[in-house]
Amino acid sequence: MTTTTTAAALPADVETLMRGLRLPHARAIAADVLATARAQRWDPTEVIKALLTEEAAGRARSMLAARRKAAGFPTGKTFDAWDPGASSIPLPTQQALQTLEWVGRRENLVVCGPAGTGKTFFLEALGQKVIEAGMPVAWFTLEQIGVLVRAHRADDSLGKAVAKIVRAELVVIDDVGLLPVGADAAEGLYRIVEAAYERKSVAISSNLHPSGFDELMPKTLATATVDRLLHHAHLCQTSGDSVRLAQALHGKGVKPLT
Repeated sequence: MTTTTTAAALPADVETLMRGLRLPHARAIAADVLATARAQRWDPTEVIKALLTEEAAGRARSMLAARRKAAGFPTGKTFDAWDPGASSIPLPTQQALQTLEWVGRRENLVVCGPAGTGKTFFLEALGQKVIEAGMPVAWFTLEQIGVLVRAHRADDSLGKAVAKIVRAELVVIDDVGLLPVGADAAEGLYRIVEAAYERKSVAISSNLHPSGFDELMPKTLATATVDRLLHHAHLCQTSGDSVRLAQALHGKGVKPLT
């Protein structure tokens, strides 16, 4: 005959103390842990260890979720869905970048090439790994940077806004060169690259090689931006046909209608 351990509710004063000490994850399992401890005659230290282990794990999960939300990733893609063999980025380069050692050295990354060749996917997956390693990430499109510059120029708080952005260990700027670059976006790109220079890492995806950024913004500003961006940077050039288009042509872009 099997004996079922029934968890009694936590005493009200204990629950109040755990709420006051902000131990939500330990509190959620405390009744079950105590019931098991009584049934199996645990040593008191085992009870404490079980509760603190769950609290630590729960806080780690919450912090990870908060960092992901704060990063502003576009889709949530990770390397779990990445096909390294389908990318034109050499496999040794992919593997080296995934170690994140370049982030620790405050180096930059530029991935440039035609549309649909996995630039954004690769950078987002790298960003997710940075988050999982316990470091904050900030993700922007160039258009979003332009909006930010306009919003903060009105009250002369642009410097503070840029300083807040580069608190992240990795700042990702996606799709440079895809759309015309306004003066605000060009200024914002320069300000972020300059503020992060040798302090934090910047990763950029672009349809253009950085040497062509003077096609997007005034030459003086482009030169200053690229000079700081590439001084300590890894440059990856993608090639080939659009993966998205190839999937669409083979009916893999949607689920079959039933």
